[in-house]
Amino acid sequence: MTTSRAVWIFVLVLTAIRLALLNATLLSPDEAYYWMWSQRLAPSYFSKGPGVAFVIRSSTAIFGDTEFGVRFWSPILGAATSLLLFYFARRLFSATAGFWTVVALNVTPIFNLGSLVLTIDPLSIFFWVAAFYTFWIALEKSPAFSWWWPFTGLLIGLGFLCKYTNALELVSVLLVLGLTPRLRREFTRLNLYSLGAVFAVCLIPPIVWNQQHAWITLAHLKSRGSLDSAPGFHPLELLSFLAEHFATYSPLLFLGLAWAVIRGARRAHHQFKMLFLLWFGLPVFLLYLLLSINKAAAPNWDCLAFLSLGLLAIVYWRERATANHRVRTWAAAAMFLGTLMSALLIVLMTRSVGLQRKRHDPTDRLRGWRALSGAVVQVRKDFEAKSGQPAFLIADQRDRASELAFYLPEKRIERPGHPPAYIPESQDMINQFSFWPRYDEFEPLPPNAQRDPNDVFTEEQGVNVFVGRNALYLQEGKLKRPPRSITSGFSRVEPIATIEVRAGDQLLRQLQIYACYDYRTMPL
Repeated sequence: MTTSRAVWIFVLVLTAIRLALLNATLLSPDEAYYWMWSQRLAPSYFSKGPGVAFVIRSSTAIFGDTEFGVRFWSPILGAATSLLLFYFARRLFSATAGFWTVVALNVTPIFNLGSLVLTIDPLSIFFWVAAFYTFWIALEKSPAFSWWWPFTGLLIGLGFLCKYTNALELVSVLLVLGLTPRLRREFTRLNLYSLGAVFAVCLIPPIVWNQQHAWITLAHLKSRGSLDSAPGFHPLELLSFLAEHFATYSPLLFLGLAWAVIRGARRAHHQFKMLFLLWFGLPVFLLYLLLSINKAAAPNWDCLAFLSLGLLAIVYWRERATANHRVRTWAAAAMFLGTLMSALLIVLMTRSVGLQRKRHDPTDRLRGWRALSGAVVQVRKDFEAKSGQPAFLIADQRDRASELAFYLPEKRIERPGHPPAYIPESQDMINQFSFWPRYDEFEPLPPNAQRDPNDVFTEEQGVNVFVGRNALYLQEGKLKRPPRSITSGFSRVEPIATIEVRAGDQLLRQLQIYACYDYRTMPL
């Protein structure tokens, strides 16, 4: 059996298994949130470009609004990324190097997670790998012009529309050209500028949307990177950043990659292939390492760095494994540990009923939402029967509002375009819910409409159709006072129910429900 055939069989079997597991868990809050985006397509969104929304919309249009429908593209993207890396590694080194790169990638826990849930990362990773592959082909054909240059710009742009970090690939392109004497002439040729021009076209949707929405994404990214506060040096944050990488990438795999990059970086001065791989990974990692001195970045934020660096590490360790049996032993141990951690992750995600639970784990975010939503519907029915009028729902955070939007058996959209559950009113733009129709908005009256003198109007002569309505406010955790936006926005607020969602004896989440009477809008 050829190496190429072995890789294809390996990837296809894994993809089939992953597709079979897509319905085994409920959506994570991020997936439910992006699904809501897909129901309201736009040129861009509060925190990210439109890529993930359009991808989810394409699959749910075929498979419906189910977990499988939302996640369909995730295993497909994982397979495509694996195959791209294989052929890229084969082009640069050998089929064997490509094989082990694919194996190492697919035993890494965080990549397995990304191949089972649909967030921005599977899309971002795919376009990142595709772009540095096509850029390599473009360099092979240099100095002649080829369409691989603008195609690379398109791939970087599409990645940018999924995750803004993908724009750093332009930095990698410039570094590779600038650090390689024979390629510096590209700065005077059409090739590079055709790449930049096509990428610039992909900037238009988020720029137009942000221009219409007070450049809110820039403010969000500034806050997300802790750049809106005074910089500081917090060693524990930096250690937390590194520790999370050991946990999510597998300790031995991450340690081996880090050692290979440190030791192998010397070869980048006289080996172009190593220089290429190094600078298509290092800028992303260094950026988030620097930000983590102030506040630890999440381990998936810099996942783009480890694709080319992973191939660099494979080449480095393969050279040493041929002459040292201890290296082969440690490499086998690293692969085994990664496989074990990935298998444990999948078991936790798809936990069977009979498995005993002793403590919380991160996969709890994937459980209990359907039961919670059903309980909320029942509480609303009982409250409406008692009060004699319908009530709308307000959740304390966008995570719960998104999960309710997906799993409520009775969605009950109050008005066209409105979400099934709102978040509390606020003057601040805090997430995408702030830009969708809200219960605190005033709508203009039609011309010459008859106006009730008891109605509440703004200076623009609008009316709030929710005034006088009742609502249920949903707040996670123990019983405590609701926020001022709720207590001041209604004439009376009182707790009426507590919902507990359990898995065996383990409490997954606790939700307090408050009856909110006679909405009157929050005073300024």
